[in-house]
Amino acid sequence: MSDSGSEPDPTTAVAVDFLPRGSPSDDRPQYERSPVAHALGEAEFRLVEIALTDDAGVNIGDRVAIDPPGEAVKDLRDIDYGELSSTAESEIEHAIDRIIDGDTGRFVDFYNDAQPITTRLHVLNLLPGIGKKLRNNVLDERKRKPFESFEDVEERVSGLHSPREVLVERIVEELREEDLKYRVFARRTDE
Repeated sequence: MSDSGSEPDPTTAVAVDFLPRGSPSDDRPQYERSPVAHALGEAEFRLVEIALTDDAGVNIGDRVAIDPPGEAVKDLRDIDYGELSSTAESEIEHAIDRIIDGDTGRFVDFYNDAQPITTRLHVLNLLPGIGKKLRNNVLDERKRKPFESFEDVEERVSGLHSPREVLVERIVEELREEDLKYRVFARRTDE
């Protein structure tokens, strides 16, 4: 039950790297730098660099409140995929998995709610490996009954073998590629 006077849940991000000596792009001497974390926002798959307090105990995989900022957060800035550390790049898929696991219904509902973008292009066609035939199979099956889980999608849509992994692939593509015409999940820093 929701309390009408309660504060909304904070926007959180999953840490994909912790840099105790600060950002490599920071020109200041190391002793003047704050520790930072690279993180992936859970709501909009927004990449951020979080300047932390010196005593912040952030580890890879931790959730960090970014809006409003948690106690350990001193500053926050949006970053592009190319600014991530190599560790952060290698952890991105794990963070996406964690975000999907934390709110599976939201991502299953993507298959239930996806709509056409134009008269010739459907959002489902933006997913890797989904052409006209698979798209039509998804649309036909969801008309019969909404999907209840990724397993349900996989069982009912012949040819769609890893509906969860297809979403992970698309999210990674949106994070990496700057020049995509359509974005479904990941917000660009300039948007």
